[in-house]
Amino acid sequence: MSIAKPIRRYRQTKVVATLGPSSSSPEMIRRLFEAGVDVFRLNFSHGSHQDHGERVRAIRALEAETGRPIAIMADLQGPKLRLGRFADGPVTLTPGQSFCLDLLAEPGDARRVGMPHPEIFAALVPEAELLLDDGKVRLRVTACGADFAETVVVSGTKLSDRKGVNVPGVVLPLSPLTAKDRTDLDFALDQGVDWVALSFVQRPEDVAEARKLVAGRAALLSKLEKPQAIQHLDRIVEMSDGVMVARGDLGVEMPPEDVPSIQKRIIRAARLAGKPVIVATQMLESMISAPAPTRAEASDVATAVFDGADAVMLSAETASGEYPVEAVSIMDRIARRVEGDPLYRTMMDAQHADPEQTESDAITAAARQVAHTVKAAAIATYTTSGSTTLRAARERPEVPILCLTESAAIARRLVLAYGVHAVPTEDVQSFADMVHKAARLAYVHGLAKEGQRLVITAGVPFGMPGSTNILRIAWVEPPSRSQNHAEREQDARSRQPMAFADA
Repeated sequence: MSIAKPIRRYRQTKVVATLGPSSSSPEMIRRLFEAGVDVFRLNFSHGSHQDHGERVRAIRALEAETGRPIAIMADLQGPKLRLGRFADGPVTLTPGQSFCLDLLAEPGDARRVGMPHPEIFAALVPEAELLLDDGKVRLRVTACGADFAETVVVSGTKLSDRKGVNVPGVVLPLSPLTAKDRTDLDFALDQGVDWVALSFVQRPEDVAEARKLVAGRAALLSKLEKPQAIQHLDRIVEMSDGVMVARGDLGVEMPPEDVPSIQKRIIRAARLAGKPVIVATQMLESMISAPAPTRAEASDVATAVFDGADAVMLSAETASGEYPVEAVSIMDRIARRVEGDPLYRTMMDAQHADPEQTESDAITAAARQVAHTVKAAAIATYTTSGSTTLRAARERPEVPILCLTESAAIARRLVLAYGVHAVPTEDVQSFADMVHKAARLAYVHGLAKEGQRLVITAGVPFGMPGSTNILRIAWVEPPSRSQNHAEREQDARSRQPMAFADA
């Protein structure tokens, strides 16, 4: 069997891409991965379980062939609040006119329409705002009850069937998990996805509800798309394994001029907590139908990278767009260019969180500084739970983080984290064994050359999550003929097609 060329990304920021009609074939999934995708997103707002199952199988086959962990994210739809239908097609509205929303099933007209969501009526108060069709129509509530809301049209002139409803500034008495979401979640977990993205998060209790259902079978990522969630930002970040800046709904429910500062605030909170953070929505939207992005879009992606996001995400650009590979390629190029800018490193170094007064934080902060001082090629971590590696990623080092773990599931989850090159490997028996293995695998995977140095952190005794307490500098040497048979076999497996078995 031929030895596969080690796959290494020459950037620290990760790329998430959504699969859909334009990108579902094994051939296209391979091309997207080769172009730079680190995490594939399955959007359960669209597609059948059969569709998503086939995509999972294609990704896992590619993973086994390349020998590289690939993360899969299942993005749950969440509650979809929509109007009913109109009797004669779209209606024309006039600012200042009265318009009624109710629970009636009859098709609507220019004076009223059904809104089959009693939860919304229960939460409304006079003077509350309703945003329809992504904010194209704005209504102000003048009177309301358990089954109706009298409103006045503030802006907007046209409304058609089944348009979405947003209620800014109001916490709706809704679970983020509908019956459909629960069915989709069971399916996704059975398929072995690595991350579950939770939509419609309003309160910490929403995260707790989802975490109980996930029960540790995947990492949980909270999508921050509701202004109400920002009021509980620190608590939601604390309870989640990662977060997403979902700017679409945020931009509908709050003034657009507020979104950039909220984006920076979320990224900062996630970095302080050492949790991966994704910036998403409309990043290269023009590439749905154009082979190149606008300059504004390129700047938008660059801003997220300058802010220190762990990952940037493509949605319709790769799911249904005409140029999915090109969209991934340009996102990869933008991230690499930004990370090569001296200003980028200045910004990362200026935003380090003060380490907590623990051995683990002290060792990890020192590892970043030592790697810089001795011009090390990489930082190596050994982890069983992922905490040691996430702590290293929190420091935003200027060199890659080689993560060694015996769990394929942990390796896949850590693919999302900043700068992490995860390698599933057999358990190590001692710190000396771990140092030897890290130096070998850094060379095998192209992270370091012969004669370069490697900074290594781990927790001893092994198997105790969060107990990072040792730092070592090692010299990198190529695999030699003096290796024993087992070591030579492992080096070969790390570069060959391999079957991932979850530990």
